[in-house]
Amino acid sequence: MQCLKCGTQNVDYASYCTGCGNPLVDTNLAIYKNYAGFWKRLGAVVIDSMLLSLFSGICVGIIVFVLGGAMVFSGGNGVLPYGVLMVLTIYLLGFTINWLYFTLMESSVKQATLGKMALGIVVTDDQGKRISFARANVRYWSKILSTMFLCVGYIMAAFTAKKQAMHDLIASTLVVDE
Repeated sequence: MQCLKCGTQNVDYASYCTGCGNPLVDTNLAIYKNYAGFWKRLGAVVIDSMLLSLFSGICVGIIVFVLGGAMVFSGGNGVLPYGVLMVLTIYLLGFTINWLYFTLMESSVKQATLGKMALGIVVTDDQGKRISFARANVRYWSKILSTMFLCVGYIMAAFTAKKQAMHDLIASTLVVDE
């Protein structure tokens, strides 16, 4: 381990620099108050799901109103194309809202979704720093694997040493108390 003060190379397990006596700190280790547990994380998911459902419901209502009105004013002609367009728009919008919500919020300065903020937890990298948008994307898309096989990937958070779910292990992220 190299001393930050004088630059002397010391053995990895040294507590003090042999050159200047300065206390050595391992800069690769991040100190955390607590890793967020399974139940706290589940609570955040429930809050986020409720908020996203409410927002998506409002958006769906607007889409149905607009496309339904267009269908009525078209005289009933082309009901099938309007119906298909309505369903595709709703699915695409819901998918986009979820993806942007999680990736933008977790890679933001707040490092958390609204549910995580409410419960006082944040998403960090393994060094305790804010995650990038790219890493937030890896974390988001890895949740597909966490969901497979009866959500075992999520349940892993209750049993791993750092309380990491499968998507956290894949993206090298941690969920910790603020």
